[in-house]
Amino acid sequence: MKKRHWIAFSIILASFAIGLYFYPWMPEKMALHWNAAGEVNGYMPKAVALFLMPVLSVILFIMFLAIPRLDPMKHNIGKFRGYYDNFILILFTFLFYIYLLTILWNVGARFNMSQMLAPAFGFLIYYCGILMQNAKRNWFIGIRTPWTLSNETVWEKTHLLGGKLFKAAGVIAFLGLFVPRYAIFFFLAPVLGFSVFLFVYSYVKYRAMV
Repeated sequence: MKKRHWIAFSIILASFAIGLYFYPWMPEKMALHWNAAGEVNGYMPKAVALFLMPVLSVILFIMFLAIPRLDPMKHNIGKFRGYYDNFILILFTFLFYIYLLTILWNVGARFNMSQMLAPAFGFLIYYCGILMQNAKRNWFIGIRTPWTLSNETVWEKTHLLGGKLFKAAGVIAFLGLFVPRYAIFFFLAPVLGFSVFLFVYSYVKYRAMV
């Protein structure tokens, strides 16, 4: 594994260690889900809640390591592998941040969860834009529509525009810091809207070329 992979793996191990350390202080039913207003609306037994994120992280970690080997176009992934490895590290740092917020809430800290997540989502989405602009055609990473996968030019044009839009979405997500009540909409609405637009855009570009 590369250095960035080892760092990401260390973050996952740290989440297991933190879960074990805080287990005695956790309530029997831990808050694990918050609504759009940042209010708790879901609980789980602490034995599940404390280790759900770490276990899911292990599964995701294995999956992300396997993708470059499984992709039929893995030679293309090699062309932007540095950006991909950075994404892995950023993603697991993001998940670890969510995990820490969950721990803090359940030991008594009180804050608006959506507001606290806004900058983290903003940074993650912004980096997705950077990854998108550098991604070469493959089956797992990027805007994978029938039309981008079928045509190199359509892939390039769609991802160039998509990268700019996702960077903009990342900046918009930061606004959730200042409008906590609607924070979740600032980082979900742009991503969903731009994703639908890019799906249609790739089709239009493809049709213009055939």
